[in-house]
Amino acid sequence: MQAPATSLPGSVVSYRRTPEFSEATVPAGLKRAHSTKEGVWGLIHVLDGRLRYRILDERREPAELMLMPGLPPGIVEPTILHEVEPVGPVRFQVEFFRAGG
Repeated sequence: MQAPATSLPGSVVSYRRTPEFSEATVPAGLKRAHSTKEGVWGLIHVLDGRLRYRILDERREPAELMLMPGLPPGIVEPTILHEVEPVGPVRFQVEFFRAGG
């Protein structure tokens, strides 16, 4: 089991961002275990408030991070199970990355 990633690979480029989500609009699928596709990385950017980010995959050491403005974004690794949980009022969005070409 290895530690979760602490940075994106240098070879990836941003290709899409979700709309902003709040505690009221966060899709249910993000609040339960899910993953990105092979080769797709994500950054969870918290704009206001707090968001709990859990890495649940058995291929990684268990991790729970509190994401807030002014702190580094949450890093989502390809195919690694994770979930988020709003902690009170929050605004956030996810930026997706893949190999540049």
